[in-house]
Amino acid sequence: MRYAVIGTGAIGGFYGAKLQRSGLEVHFLLHKDYAHVQRHGLKIYSKDGDFHLYPVHAHADPATIPVCDVVLIALKTTQNYRLKDLLPPWVADQGILLTLQNGLGVEPQLARLVHPGRVVLGGLCFICSHRGAAGEIHHQDYGSLTIGAYGDGYQPQGVTPLLETMASHWRQADVQTFLAPDLGYARWKKLLWNVPFNGLSVVLSATTTEMVADPHIHALARELMEEVRQAAASQGVAIPTADLEQMLRSTATMAPYVTSMKRDYDRKMPLELDAILGYPLAVAHGKGVALPRMTMLHQLLQHLDRHNRLPGEEAPEKVSA
Repeated sequence: MRYAVIGTGAIGGFYGAKLQRSGLEVHFLLHKDYAHVQRHGLKIYSKDGDFHLYPVHAHADPATIPVCDVVLIALKTTQNYRLKDLLPPWVADQGILLTLQNGLGVEPQLARLVHPGRVVLGGLCFICSHRGAAGEIHHQDYGSLTIGAYGDGYQPQGVTPLLETMASHWRQADVQTFLAPDLGYARWKKLLWNVPFNGLSVVLSATTTEMVADPHIHALARELMEEVRQAAASQGVAIPTADLEQMLRSTATMAPYVTSMKRDYDRKMPLELDAILGYPLAVAHGKGVALPRMTMLHQLLQHLDRHNRLPGEEAPEKVSA
């Protein structure tokens, strides 16, 4: 199968490079790094072993990407309003969309962009990685991928033969891969981590290690996780306490990590607030569930984001609940 990567950053670049190294044909859509990557390839500095990917099928224009079987969406969700222009023309008629994005509500957005009946999959990346210099990606810790099939309203779709085929590609690429029979549950579970640790990292200007080492912040993170559980329950998704405890343990043992939201804030880029906090809050409030800590965190981050953004930077389009 031939793959395309829309958004060749810390996520798309890393996972796309792993796929190409395994022998698959992968096409990468790039923006500012296009000329460098076309000339020099991609360099992956990884805890699992460094490698240099060259040559690379690099594209500056989606119209030059050939017909592919799978399109990986690895943009920041703040850029999703550009997808109608960035997706290659053929994707409306054929191909599989696999989003590797954070948050909730991204799959319905993608489903509205393609013909009814086209396959939309959700991918959840548990990884610590970031971009370095042009054409460089630094992989610090973890690296697993969970894939699930999207159904209307996040209805559980089970493990389909297509998911099994996709998993075989990722495992061949040396990516630890899990299949989610219930993508909605997997999305809410990921929010257990993203809501407290991405959000608080910006407000506190702290790494994951600093946050979990402080007993007061550790307790606040747990309270935010409990609110995520309440929000999920309002949508009929039960998240066991064991998931919460496992997330806290994993965070305590990971290498000191500057979260993706904190890196975006430091670079004065728009923050992924809508997908990570706004959409979950909206669907919970729609069921009459009050989430005071999540609401306050969202309001603080909106203020910081608004006053931090570069002049002329537009606010991202909201994800509709």
